[in-house]
Amino acid sequence: MADDPVTEHVHDANCDLCEAARITPWFHEDDICWIAECEICAVPMVVWRSHGVEPPSEELAHMHDRLAKVVAENFTFEHYVDDNMRNIPDHYHAHARPQGGFFGHGLKRRGDQ
Repeated sequence: MADDPVTEHVHDANCDLCEAARITPWFHEDDICWIAECEICAVPMVVWRSHGVEPPSEELAHMHDRLAKVVAENFTFEHYVDDNMRNIPDHYHAHARPQGGFFGHGLKRRGDQ
């Protein structure tokens, strides 16, 4: 039986998302992606660990699933996945935006009074 293929991750030394600096709270990380609060819009954002814009379909599904789990476990809003990469168009990332909204400033987290 053949081993499962492993994705070769490509990195760009000049890319902020490849750098993966921990400047906001992080919710999840694994070999495929990491999820942190977006410093601009304050919603959870999933980032592919490889520099590029077309993740394999299995990895894309994995990222969207993990993003949904982070929202369900940490927030009290229904979300939609926004993968329009406005500010960093050459590195796949997607935001969990509140239904009917765009920004997350002031959104309630689970456990907030």
